[in-house]
Amino acid sequence: MRALILILALSSLAAAPLEFEVASVKPSPEGNGVRGGCHGIDSKYNPDESGSAPPLGRCVIRDGRLSHLIFIAYRLQFIGMIQGASDWIIAGTDRYTIEAKAEEPAKTTEAQLLEMLQNLLAERFKLKSHWQTAEKPGFRLVVVKNGPKLKGAASEGVAASVLGSIKVPPGQPANVTFRKYSMPGLADWLSNPVQAPIVDRTELTGEYDFKLSWDETNGPALTTALQQQLGLKLESQKVPMRYFVIESAEKPSEN
Repeated sequence: MRALILILALSSLAAAPLEFEVASVKPSPEGNGVRGGCHGIDSKYNPDESGSAPPLGRCVIRDGRLSHLIFIAYRLQFIGMIQGASDWIIAGTDRYTIEAKAEEPAKTTEAQLLEMLQNLLAERFKLKSHWQTAEKPGFRLVVVKNGPKLKGAASEGVAASVLGSIKVPPGQPANVTFRKYSMPGLADWLSNPVQAPIVDRTELTGEYDFKLSWDETNGPALTTALQQQLGLKLESQKVPMRYFVIESAEKPSEN
C-alpha cells in the first residue's frame, strides 16, 4: 500500500507543469517593437546577439503582442501559423513585457524555459488553444538544374547561426549570413520572409556557410537571389501545415 501511495505521489510530481520561480507580465504602452527571448543552458547566440541575450535561466521579452509571445513560446515558423486570433492579439496596440526566472537557472534548458513560458501564457492570458493540420499552398526547396552553389561549413565547432535580420524596412536591401546551416534549417528560416510553409526537397544532407542578399524593390527579389546566389529555388506545392488555433484568451490583469 505504501509503495502504491509513493508511486502515485511520484506520478503527481512528474505530471506537475513546469513553472517559473518568479514571473511578471506588464503592459508596454510605448510598443517599440518586440525583442528578447529565453536563455537556457543550451541556447546558441552568435556574436551579434550575445550582448543582448537575456541572463541565463530567464525569459525576457519586451513590447510583444500576445501573438509575438505565442510565436516565441511555441517556436512557430511565422505569425501566419496563428489562427482564430482576435484583433488585439494579432494586430492591436496591446503589448506586454515579460520578465521571468527559472528556479535553477544554471540547469534549465531552453526547451524547459519555453514550456514554462507556455504555461505562463495559459495562466496569465487564460490562453486556450489546440493544434490543427491542413494541406495549404506552400513551396518545396529544390536544387536548380546546374546544381547548388554552396560551400561546406568551415568549422565543426561552430554552432548554426544567422547574422542579419529578415525584418527589412520597405525599399531597403537585405543581407544575411548563414553559418553551419542545413537545408531543412534554411527551409524553416525562409518560411518567415516568404510567409508560407516550405519543405526541404534538396536532398543535400550537409551543413553550409553562405550569404543571401536581396531587395524586393530594386532587385533581385528573394526567389531570384536564391537561384543566382545559392543554386536553389522554390517550387509551389501543397504542404501539410500545423496551425496554432486560439480558442480563447483574455487580457491579463495587473501583477
